Amino acid sequence: MSKNKSLMFGMGLLTGVVGGLIAGVLYAPKPGEESRRELKEAACELYEKHSPAINEAKKQALENVDLMRYKLERQLRKFNNMIKSKKLLKAKELEEMEDDYNY
Repeated sequence: MSKNKSLMFGMGLLTGVVGGLIAGVLYAPKPGEESRRELKEAACELYEKHSPAINEAKKQALENVDLMRYKLERQLRKFNNMIKSKKLLKAKELEEMEDDYNY
């Protein structure tokens, strides 16, 4: 679980940095064209610098999704088996009750 928390913290931190960077560039007292150019350069630089970390976070997120899907499917199968088992027990009880009435 701590892996998931650290991943979420890292994603939040990265989002905060990107958001702060964008806000800083947009509110800077410079002409729009210059601000857009700087924003584009900063975004490209940020992506290039953190590309391995972004790819690793994406990989971890996909692995976590696959793991959760597997666990949910397993729990659903258990639940369905439990329901089938209860239905079979109920049917058996009804059958036994019917046999008792037939005597």
